[in-house]
Amino acid sequence: MRPLWPSPQRVAGPAFTVRCPRGDNLMLHAAIHRAEPGSVIVVESGDMDYALAGGNVCAVAQRRGIAAFVADGVIRDLAEVRAMGFPVFARGVIPIPGTKAAVEPFNVPVRCGGVRVHAGDVVVADEEGVVVVPRDRREQVLLDARAKLAKEAAESLDVWEAAHRARIDGILRANGFEG
Repeated sequence: MRPLWPSPQRVAGPAFTVRCPRGDNLMLHAAIHRAEPGSVIVVESGDMDYALAGGNVCAVAQRRGIAAFVADGVIRDLAEVRAMGFPVFARGVIPIPGTKAAVEPFNVPVRCGGVRVHAGDVVVADEEGVVVVPRDRREQVLLDARAKLAKEAAESLDVWEAAHRARIDGILRANGFEG
């Protein structure tokens, strides 16, 4: 999953999971009225032929405080959605809307972008892509991320370069590379 335009804001929030069968977007449209503010609505679809959402759905989601959509499918009205600044991470764009008929349960495990996502998992998304942190690991992952950031902030490029070269040269030697 990638952002549909360059440099969207970084977003993070608990996953509100939705499943939409091919050609149908009913449950995403229902989710914008049921997900808590701050949620990232994560959609399993895989459909590249019919849009899951358009400008009005994204505008209502934004107004209701939804943090973002992460959709294994496509949306429409890209210029409108980009202009409002609502973060959407999806597989692409198509101008054809889906139907609204298939009822599916909310907050069941879904597969989005090849990753299993459960309701309440932490979703972090930015211009580099999307990461899903299982909810039972979120505290440890946060501690590890803060430690890594602190280490990187304290290390000069010269120190990093020397350590990097030593590590790479060690791997090469261990694998019989000479040169």
